[in-house]
Amino acid sequence: MASLLNGERAVVALFVGRVLFSLPLSLLPHGLALSLLAISAVVLDVLADSSTTLLSQFNTRPGASSGILLGAVTLPTVMISKMIQLSRPFSLNHVAYQELESLTMQYWAISASSLSVLIFLCITIWCAPGNKPPPSLRSVWHAILSLSCIVLHTAVCCVTLGTSSLTSSEAALKLLWMLCHGLAVVKLIQHVFRTFPSCASIGEACLVASGLVLYFGDMLAYTIAKVSGCSIKSDMVQYGSKTNEINIIIQGLLLGLLLFPVVFKLVLRMWECSFSTARSEVRTNNETWRSVIFFSSLGFILIVIIPAWMQFVQDFHMHPFLWVLSFIFSEPLKRLSLCGYWVCVICVSVLRFYNISKNSKIERILLRKYYHLMAVLMFVPALIFQPEFLDLAFGAALAVFLALEIVRVWRIWPLGQFIHKFMSAFTDHRDSDFLIVSHFSLLLGCALPIWMSSGYNDRPLSPFSGILSLGIGDTMASVVGHKYGVLRWSKTGKKTVEGTAAGITSVLAACSVLLPLLASTGYIVTEHWISILVAGTVSGLLEAYTAQLDNAFIPLIFYSLLCL
Repeated sequence: MASLLNGERAVVALFVGRVLFSLPLSLLPHGLALSLLAISAVVLDVLADSSTTLLSQFNTRPGASSGILLGAVTLPTVMISKMIQLSRPFSLNHVAYQELESLTMQYWAISASSLSVLIFLCITIWCAPGNKPPPSLRSVWHAILSLSCIVLHTAVCCVTLGTSSLTSSEAALKLLWMLCHGLAVVKLIQHVFRTFPSCASIGEACLVASGLVLYFGDMLAYTIAKVSGCSIKSDMVQYGSKTNEINIIIQGLLLGLLLFPVVFKLVLRMWECSFSTARSEVRTNNETWRSVIFFSSLGFILIVIIPAWMQFVQDFHMHPFLWVLSFIFSEPLKRLSLCGYWVCVICVSVLRFYNISKNSKIERILLRKYYHLMAVLMFVPALIFQPEFLDLAFGAALAVFLALEIVRVWRIWPLGQFIHKFMSAFTDHRDSDFLIVSHFSLLLGCALPIWMSSGYNDRPLSPFSGILSLGIGDTMASVVGHKYGVLRWSKTGKKTVEGTAAGITSVLAACSVLLPLLASTGYIVTEHWISILVAGTVSGLLEAYTAQLDNAFIPLIFYSLLCL
């Protein structure tokens, strides 16, 4: 029982319980499915952490727990929170039925992804070489309970879709779509652990893989709809996101960069085949030729291939990059001034922090928190006064980060070695030589709540979830805990009660300042202090207890609780 109710699992149970407590009657089947998913995940989480067999098979990040429970329930709970938020205006006829249906399909798709991962883990644990027969009675009961919850979850999903206003063919199509999501997530997780060993826990890989498949499934669905000439059914493939030009540009850039390493490998092989063996080895091993091939391929994809897809699925009436320029210059004074402000903050901060990291004895974990404060300085003014431009800027920044990481991993001349040396100055135990993820998690932690708040949003603080929880709460918790912390949450951990209290208090103080500021700029403030207090407390406790990459999970949990 003590291992079952450790700190991380208790906080996740509090998070899920708070969301389930807020469910309206119309969403009870979805809540039941989430409960079954959570029970199955916690059983596997306990089983995985009690033995090293599963973790060693996947070559997970050293020092991290499996994180199965947190990784499996986070995104489904976020979707249910969004459904609760959207059900309020739907009952007043302020939003269309199709928008709620698209969000419901999004929930079932992400739930099916988590369920597929749990089934895959069950099979992996059962077939592990270390599990020689006969298995222990405890393992048998764990497996039976987990599989029973999985079966019941599947039954609830099928019954819910079967009793909705769908024809049998439409219900079957949705079930097939969900199955494809699940299979894609499992294959992607296997690829991640095979390609980047010791870079993530199981929970982190589940969160990233499920999010990527859901996000790019939307892109695939629009492409299929365009190719087949069919109209897009919003409740099937739109996933509740607004299909505007900015979303299409971000999707295209990110997918193109994620698939680029595969293209680059193929181009290198074609280059080898086009010359004699000896000559091709000289050319491909030469850093200059390799760099020329790399940047030529990257430029062709970003300038020709990806914009062609963008124009195919969306009517831009011009090249997408020209559309970006016209969008910026539609309000030149505000947007160019904001760009100049960002460049100044980045240059001054990065140069200052890099020099400190080389010449100072300040611990790296504290040095990294300065970047969290830099995110507050950069993103808060933009989110209040230029939210659409900030959406585009987040996509551009993430694309730049991806491109630089690809250059670093492949050591592309002349920037690869320099970027590796520079980035290594800010890494910690959660990064590795294969993959540096901290800057991605910080950027996405701030961006995702903003992107998910597009469309109807009656909680003005929800877009600030990442900035508040990471930029302010996490930073204050680390600084105060490091300097003044005495009482530790656990005997083996470094997190302190004083640091957690400082993080929660700072978030509440920031909200008390931000709410009047939003009201003065025209926002209709409907936030409840109870939701803010619960969100700040639960996210603060999770930061104290979790061994996962907190930048990835805390903003999503904070956002979910603010939506209630």
